[in-house]
Amino acid sequence: MTTNASAQTAEPGAARPAPADAAPKIGQAAMVLGAMGIVYGDIGTSPLYALQASLLHFKPGHLSHADLLGVLSLIFWALFLIVTVKYVLVVMRADNRGEGGVLSLMALAQRVAGSDRSRRLLGIVGVLGACLVFGDGVITPAISILSAVEGVEVSDPSLGQFVLPISVTIIIALFAFQSRGTGSVGRLFGPIMAVWFLAIGLLGLNEIAHHPVVLLALSPSFAVNLLLEDKLLGFTVLGSVVLAVTGAEALYADMGHFGVRPIRIAWLFFVLPALLLNYFGQGALILHNPKALANPFYLLGPVWAQIPMVVLATAAGVIASQALISGAFSMARQCMQLGYFPRLIVRHTSDVEGQIYVPQVNMILAIGVTLLVLAFKSSAALGAAYGIAVTGTFLCTCVLAGIVFRRQFGWSRLAAFGVFGFFFLIDGIFFAANTLRIVDGGWVPLALGLALMGMMTSWHKGRQLMFSRWKQDSMPLSLFLSRLPQSRTVRVPGIAIFLTGNPDYVPNALLHNLKHNKVLHERVIFVTVNNTDEPEVSPEQRATVEELCPGVYRVVLRYGFQESPNIPAELAALRGRGVPFEPMQVSYFLGRETIVPSMQPKMAFWRLWLFLVMARNAVSATEFFRIPSDRVVELGVRVAI
Repeated sequence: MTTNASAQTAEPGAARPAPADAAPKIGQAAMVLGAMGIVYGDIGTSPLYALQASLLHFKPGHLSHADLLGVLSLIFWALFLIVTVKYVLVVMRADNRGEGGVLSLMALAQRVAGSDRSRRLLGIVGVLGACLVFGDGVITPAISILSAVEGVEVSDPSLGQFVLPISVTIIIALFAFQSRGTGSVGRLFGPIMAVWFLAIGLLGLNEIAHHPVVLLALSPSFAVNLLLEDKLLGFTVLGSVVLAVTGAEALYADMGHFGVRPIRIAWLFFVLPALLLNYFGQGALILHNPKALANPFYLLGPVWAQIPMVVLATAAGVIASQALISGAFSMARQCMQLGYFPRLIVRHTSDVEGQIYVPQVNMILAIGVTLLVLAFKSSAALGAAYGIAVTGTFLCTCVLAGIVFRRQFGWSRLAAFGVFGFFFLIDGIFFAANTLRIVDGGWVPLALGLALMGMMTSWHKGRQLMFSRWKQDSMPLSLFLSRLPQSRTVRVPGIAIFLTGNPDYVPNALLHNLKHNKVLHERVIFVTVNNTDEPEVSPEQRATVEELCPGVYRVVLRYGFQESPNIPAELAALRGRGVPFEPMQVSYFLGRETIVPSMQPKMAFWRLWLFLVMARNAVSATEFFRIPSDRVVELGVRVAI
């Protein structure tokens, strides 16, 4: 519906009302700016090293104009096909209640899977993709910050000896700052990245204006000729070209924070043009000055701008690193809620639910990033370790998206196979090209991914075995309640809360309490926490309350994989629904499991060992569920698996 605003005349001196859509437009602009600061930090810093790394495969003095145009053409079409078409236009249509990322896509795919075996296989694909994202999270801070600081060598080669110390200092400070949260400085990320994209775009445009012949690289014929003339060289170059699309998964993973529209607007109208202008500007510079290959990004601008660009690039590198670190925290929490990680400490750094800090993950990332910088010493060397994690995640996303679009969105078999088969072929070629670099450093993300894969699948399998064994040894709750009135169990004043993984069975902690103390509290509440395959659960669907018999209640709490449970707060909120919760009268009874190998272990020895190590280092239920420690009674339970 439209209104004829021009037909309405305001009285002289009256305040003119703001347009009805002014607030939405302002909000949309803020979301676009925020997306540039969080979503595009990784891919936005790729011009620092991507083109240079791709051209270093050619022998010194043997880089022809056709070769240079071929590499630029490969970068352009990689950005267009993988980022723009695959992620921005297609994959981002698959959201799990507004959330994206490989784990959300896995949950969607498992929901429409036809069998338990299919669900397990899709779970493996999703977990593998998540593990490779963690590997990417270790490499991104290292290569982004190192490549930015290397710019000081361009202005003064004698400063090269300070590149490593400065980089390590920035990295240590970055990870040390994580516990304070990013809420206070996060609002600066968008404006800084906007300045960054504007600067690199203008620098590239200036060089293209002097040498517009470089725009011929927009033709795919140069890319095809490069791949056909020297197949081995062209195949090798592809392994570095993929550095230009690192961070593409972040577009999808951060969809829940900003929405689809702001991310698409930022990419199509600001980020993509700035990146292409800079890449082609670097190419134009090398066309007329081959010596600029030493560092085409920093030599693209005038001498007076080199130090300011180093400062701006370092800020952009820190922002890109922060986005990956925050993403690793969120993914670790998702893995915990989905049952693939043991309980870890999760601290909220602000009132915003998504801003969290996971100390264990932060420490592991800090050590890993520092070791990578010290081991590889340069961004060019780190480039060899980067691509394989990125392309591996691309492949996992292709498989899961194909299932979702076929079965949930109703695409025909031909359409789903044709579209995602095409993308799988492209991603597979890039992945194969990066396998050539395994010896040079590509083994790092592979080793990290496989190690995490072993840990996550071992934890998931171990928890399933524990639950099966616990179910065998437990008593059905209905049987216990039917016998309770006839029993001579002494009822004592107070409220007892028992946590149980299955609401239909009696918790072992209750049976042990009856066995040793011979009493039962007057009011008993069984609490079960269920994790759903959705990002968040609405307040209306959070809790189910049922009075099983006089004085005995069953409460089922549901949490999405992006939420952190808080049992006392939830129970306090349920008093209006009849739950007898008085904080000073409550005792929480928890079972502390001691896991031992059974006579016939159902897990491989190495998996069992991993599971036992993770179980011993898991955060206690008291801390994870935010239960007051002075109200907790723990009863030991021995479980053989």
